[in-house]
Amino acid sequence: MKLYEYQGKQIFAEFLIPIPKGKVATTVDEVKKIASGANNPVVIKAQVLVGGRGKAGGVKIAKTPEDAEKIAQEILGMSIKGLTVNKVLVEETMDIDKEYYLSLVMDRDSKGVTIIASLEGGVEIETVAKETPDKLFKITVDPLTDLWGYHSRYLAMKMFPGERDKIRSFSKILSKLYEIYIKKDATLVEINPLISTKSGHLVALDSKIIIDDNGVFRQKDLAPFELENIDDLNERQAKENNLSFVKLDGEIGCCVNGAGLAMATMDVIKHFGSSPANFLDIGGSSNPEKVVSALEIITSDKNVKAILFNIFGGITRCDDVANGIKKALEMKPIDIPIVIRLTGTNEEEGKKILESINLPTTTSMVDAVKKVIEVSKSK
Repeated sequence: MKLYEYQGKQIFAEFLIPIPKGKVATTVDEVKKIASGANNPVVIKAQVLVGGRGKAGGVKIAKTPEDAEKIAQEILGMSIKGLTVNKVLVEETMDIDKEYYLSLVMDRDSKGVTIIASLEGGVEIETVAKETPDKLFKITVDPLTDLWGYHSRYLAMKMFPGERDKIRSFSKILSKLYEIYIKKDATLVEINPLISTKSGHLVALDSKIIIDDNGVFRQKDLAPFELENIDDLNERQAKENNLSFVKLDGEIGCCVNGAGLAMATMDVIKHFGSSPANFLDIGGSSNPEKVVSALEIITSDKNVKAILFNIFGGITRCDDVANGIKKALEMKPIDIPIVIRLTGTNEEEGKKILESINLPTTTSMVDAVKKVIEVSKSK
């Protein structure tokens, strides 16, 4: 789960990491009111879960409340990489002396937490690594032994040689970021840029935090953000209906019960020369409404040329899935071919339901995949 910048900064503030003063606004009037109460110019920042806001015109400085009103009218409602801006963060401007980069990220290769610090901030870290690798410093921490003082001091002294105050400040910020990473079940915590003001203070000017979806249930304070932070309407609908859904780029829409079977289904589709349009697991419950929602999600993808149901009934009852398919087609007929593999609990009952709406079934996954690829080529 990605957090918006303002949500990440709320966590930073909770852990005593310095951030600019700011408030979130959803209307032009709110923006103007916040700007009127500021003692200096403000920066208005679009809140979207993608990068590149600045280049898209989603980050601008307002010197007066009137400027803020005008800029808010431009930013609120604009589209950035397909996402509509519904909120902005209005912050005090900072007296920036230098920009840096700092992040903690899950490192699957080392099975640790890799900490990356760079003397260049405000740009993509991949660019720094490629063009100026001497300005980038990296260490990996074993989560079983935790972050120690010497880790923080090592990076701090690389970043700020001879600057004692900044070494202390940087070490403290890094230790707090690690605490956030562990306590919030994060896979990424990033500050870009981390700035030094002309008075010598380090401040987190931006935030980027990604929470492991499997750990969200432990984060009670983040639970209200779970649906709000899904910008894709299909993903949000899937989440609301307890479906596991991931959009892919293929042409075969997949509806499967069980994550393992879903992965195997995608592999078989690839093996026979086509590509899945999605990962969609309806889970193990017997709920026809899930099937209705699944079909709505799949058919909203214009790239889908055929739909494959691969149901291996255990806890999931084949007749419930069949009823879900029937109900969905009665509510909204579709002209996309559907191929169904149905086997297991209440298999015969499910077949009869589908036969009543002229949908044949097979018990072979391989046969079903070959068939769905064949009919997809006729579209």
